[in-house]
Amino acid sequence: MGGMNLEVFKFGLYIMFPIGWMYYFGTNLENKFDVPGFWPRPEESHRIPHDKDELKEELVRLRAQTVENRRRRRREAEVAALEMNKMGGNGGGEGDDEQKAEQFKRLKQ
Repeated sequence: MGGMNLEVFKFGLYIMFPIGWMYYFGTNLENKFDVPGFWPRPEESHRIPHDKDELKEELVRLRAQTVENRRRRRREAEVAALEMNKMGGNGGGEGDDEQKAEQFKRLKQ
């Protein structure tokens, strides 16, 4: 087989390869792996309110957003229910379709 020199070479390779790998990927990271526009600028990021007035404004904005989301979900549920009624029954009576539409509305909310 190889002998002592081969074993010393393999040991040195086993030790130096991970160290070299870490050195290569650990130095000069700003230039090597920089992707322009990856991180949001401060004006694009979330801003934490600190004053009482800012907190109130944020609360009003969140409540308005919640109300709008509810309206949108209701409209989508109504449209879906109308589409279910238009498709007709699949062997059941008319009451079955209405019950399914009501269940679908409840699930969407």
